[in-house]
Amino acid sequence: MIDGVIFDKDGTLFDFRRSWGGWAETLVRRIGRDAAHAHDMATAIGYDLDTGMFHPDSPVIAATAQDIAAALVPHLAGQTVAQVAHQINTAAAQAVMVPAVPLRPLLQALRDRGLQIGLATNDTEAPARAHLAAHDLTDLFDFIAGYDSGHGAKPGPGMCLAFARATGLDPARIAMVGDSLHDLHAGRAAGMLCIAVLTGIATKADLAPHADVVLPDIGGLTGWLAERAA
Repeated sequence: MIDGVIFDKDGTLFDFRRSWGGWAETLVRRIGRDAAHAHDMATAIGYDLDTGMFHPDSPVIAATAQDIAAALVPHLAGQTVAQVAHQINTAAAQAVMVPAVPLRPLLQALRDRGLQIGLATNDTEAPARAHLAAHDLTDLFDFIAGYDSGHGAKPGPGMCLAFARATGLDPARIAMVGDSLHDLHAGRAAGMLCIAVLTGIATKADLAPHADVVLPDIGGLTGWLAERAA
């Protein structure tokens, strides 16, 4: 029996490529001196400006704003990681998120089943809340945490365990849903069921060895939970 679901955000609730490709291009062109400099910075964060594709190891996929900033700082003379991370967080809050599926009906269906719902993202909490609010979703979440919320970043289990504490649920009766190995490792370390989805960059071959099930997207979650309950 599953009593709660904690979601990753980028690549899980929101389609990663359609949401963050435009953000990455806007960021590097905004802070770049010229086109060549923008290309160098895009390469540093694993984004190809010509194809609009992310490299599987891009820090944008699952790392924190601090990690992305650390990759950019060598190309930005005179700026610190903290200064660049601030620019990244400001831009992230303004990024236009594209839902992977119609989110409010799905999340409401989960709540109607009696499930508690959480969010654990390696984004900072303020942009995460802005993205949820922009899609009228905040009220459907019992718990929202970013890497700066005091529980650590994924792949550590801190945010997952904090959700369990906040809701009073047994971690073994919670499902962690995500699109990256960071998500699955965090969920497994917390003693949770791990559900992978393919709306990020990682492939089924990447995720399947670490997941209890791989779904095309979170739209399949209610059906899978119903089958499991039966």
